[in-house]
Amino acid sequence: MKYGFIGLGLIGGSLARNLKKLDPACTICAYTRTQKTSMEAREAGVLDEICTSPSDELFRGCDYIFLCAPVITNIRMLSEIRTVLGKKTILTDVGSVKTGIHQEVERLGLDNQFIGGHPMTGSEKTGFESGNDHLFENAYYILTPGKRVPEEWTERYYQLVQSLKALPLVLDYREHDYITAAVSHLPHVIASSLVNTVHTLDGREEHMKMIAAGGFRDITRIASSSPEMWEQICVDNSGNIAKVLDEFIREMEEARDHMVTGDGAYINQMFASSRDYRDSFSFSSSGPVKKIYRIYCDLIDESGAIATIATILAVHSISIKNIGIVHNREFEKGALSIEFYEEDACHQAAELLRHHRYTVWVNE
Repeated sequence: MKYGFIGLGLIGGSLARNLKKLDPACTICAYTRTQKTSMEAREAGVLDEICTSPSDELFRGCDYIFLCAPVITNIRMLSEIRTVLGKKTILTDVGSVKTGIHQEVERLGLDNQFIGGHPMTGSEKTGFESGNDHLFENAYYILTPGKRVPEEWTERYYQLVQSLKALPLVLDYREHDYITAAVSHLPHVIASSLVNTVHTLDGREEHMKMIAAGGFRDITRIASSSPEMWEQICVDNSGNIAKVLDEFIREMEEARDHMVTGDGAYINQMFASSRDYRDSFSFSSSGPVKKIYRIYCDLIDESGAIATIATILAVHSISIKNIGIVHNREFEKGALSIEFYEEDACHQAAELLRHHRYTVWVNE
């Protein structure tokens, strides 16, 4: 198999790593914006051939070509890629918005071999160095076939996605864009707006910034994502985002009005209904906003206390992703925050520390 890539950032780089892991004999060629990224990928044993442009002859003969640049950039590159696109090559992308690229694909007469792709996973981090070969495990991977794509081609791509241990789902590209506007794009707009609101309201001493609790950090973590990528997503899917944003604003205005009038019953019902609906979600798949596996541990303020906990976990081969002192006990329920890479490790650590008579809360 031969795979071509335009871009090897977090998603493209992780996909290339995964494909290379599945089939070390496959050939991977790629064009990246900077030579540095291509060299990193080659040194990592992921990239076999470095392309100098989107129309490089090395792309001929690829079984798949993945467009992994920001969404509008992908659209602009289609006309160049078209010149080296083999008749049996499946052309795909990993963008979060589909309508614009499908329309351009149809205009160029490529809708017989374009299958849009969107892995619903990611991170606030960017770049090839932030990727890994298991980013897609248990994540929904949306496929949006072009109008004239043969069913067997879609099935072939479907099986490839399954081999990545992802969960393939075939949707119409218009439905995809409306869904992602609500569950992926709106949260990023809200997170950025919330951070900017606190920035505006905070005083010269920056006490808001100083005591921001875990809930604030969790809900705003995605505000650290790539500005360039989210600029293009918001512009390309502006109609759908505006539609869901209107509903969100209506909800916020209604909540504000009931708070001002002291309508406790409404506020109670608002929190109760949101709790019940969220508790009905399945978190077995890795969405675009990944679940954080974290515990909070009460800790006596004495020398070596953190080292003792770290040693207990290390002896039992439990890897820690992040560890740090929490200064806001009112909201965090503990004084030490410990994050893990996997859910099993999180629960194993909680059980182990409780066995050693620590008071532990698991972040749900």
